[in-house]
Amino acid sequence: MSPEKLPPPPFPSEDAQHWPQQPPDDDAETQDFQQHLHPDENCPTQNPSAPSDELFDIPTTVDPSYIISLIRKLLPVDDKRGDVNQGLDPLSPKRNGDINVSNGDVEAMDTQNGDPKQSPRSSETLEKLTKEAVWEESGCILWDLAANKEHAEYMAQNLVVDVLLANLLTTDSMRVTEINLGIIGNLVCHENLMNQITATSGFLETVANQLFIDDTPSLCEVCRLLTLGLQGCQSIVWAKALQSDNILSRVIWIAENTLNPTLIEKSVGLLLALMENQQVVPVLLPSLVKLGLPTLLVNLLAFEMGKLTGDRMPERYPALDIILRTVESLSVIDDYSKEICSKKEVAHMAVELIKLPDKIEISSSCVTAAVLIANILADAPDLALEMSKDFLLLQSLLDLFPLTSDDLEARNALWSVLTRLLLRVKDIEMSSSTLHQYVQSLVSKSDLIEDALLDSEWDRSSGNNETLSTSGANINSRTSAIKCILNILHHWKSLQKERTELHDAALYVDDKDIQKLIDCCQKHES
Repeated sequence: MSPEKLPPPPFPSEDAQHWPQQPPDDDAETQDFQQHLHPDENCPTQNPSAPSDELFDIPTTVDPSYIISLIRKLLPVDDKRGDVNQGLDPLSPKRNGDINVSNGDVEAMDTQNGDPKQSPRSSETLEKLTKEAVWEESGCILWDLAANKEHAEYMAQNLVVDVLLANLLTTDSMRVTEINLGIIGNLVCHENLMNQITATSGFLETVANQLFIDDTPSLCEVCRLLTLGLQGCQSIVWAKALQSDNILSRVIWIAENTLNPTLIEKSVGLLLALMENQQVVPVLLPSLVKLGLPTLLVNLLAFEMGKLTGDRMPERYPALDIILRTVESLSVIDDYSKEICSKKEVAHMAVELIKLPDKIEISSSCVTAAVLIANILADAPDLALEMSKDFLLLQSLLDLFPLTSDDLEARNALWSVLTRLLLRVKDIEMSSSTLHQYVQSLVSKSDLIEDALLDSEWDRSSGNNETLSTSGANINSRTSAIKCILNILHHWKSLQKERTELHDAALYVDDKDIQKLIDCCQKHES
């Protein structure tokens, strides 16, 4: 969320997705594996003990022969032999009630007439469906195992990438496509495999082409995979594979037209990944801006804000957060920041988000909105005058300080916004009641202000101000905000001696509370 761009993250294992599927009970070679696959949902996948020769240097693992058997079950259909037991039949009616394959259980449904006798055709269909379920089970287990580095390396050594690519090129089944992409996504989480997989002939072209399918789960997986590629050590190679207008237009189209919050999150996350990589930005961003990226982001933000201010749906919070982060990221990129900062509706939506009550569930989004406002005011300072008259905004900004205790850059952005707003107070022709509202707003949040100042002092004393030292403006924002607060409070105290109406009950503010805040600010002023 910080205005300063960070380098792409290292290859964390948490990027890998675990698929909690279990092997079918009737498969003898998976009986022992089933008991050990998920002993603890909060821990990495645990598996049966390694063979005596310790093929992997870890305490427990899956028998390599079992992994090989799973890979074999994923081999594409051999049309010449007529073998269909190694791929899902795209024409299978598995979602129409003939068979239930959820949770890894294969259950034959009752026939309509209750006759246990089945025609050869129905027996063949049932056999196909059963084998399709085995394919799916095998794929989901490999999806899970690929999250482990040692397992992933062994899978790659046994040509799993070639098998997966062959499936992507030959299958018409969306479920097969989703599983294949999910496995590849977990494989590329491991940096040592990223180079190998990226160099595989036809790999990037095949993956990019998956953007043109119309299946939501599969599109989520391909967006996740491409995001990992743009964050990895081969990001330039991946970016060049996506740079055609045809592909970039498709990414824009997906984000613009889907109503699925998860796909919105994944597709916009792909856009965010390219913006956060300074090497990728010049390759992809110019074309995306020409294709309407800024307008897309504004429209998506407006859509999610409409949902948020209506009936709140927690499942949409991640989409809102990723959209805001992407808008904020674009707002600090040279040559493109004005595409966002010049749009007043963006500032308006950010302000309305910050002013919402009950911020806990959307705290990350509110903090990002504050950083976005700081970026906008840096490019469009005239907006500060209007914002400075919004007392609820002032209080809501102060409410955000506890949410930034672990985010130095976000806290600096808050100080920057407060400084720009409070500096405009002197430009406002204020009545006594208006001045009272400023004083009351600040005094009512004095504890939050004090805690925020203490956090800043802790950062400086503990050596956590490395980022601050790179820019004096960050320190100056806090100091300037303190001076603005002191000026308002001193102005109020001086006017109390001149204006008798300031002693009215309606304009009362406890002098002890005012002095407490003054003392606190003076302590941290230098």
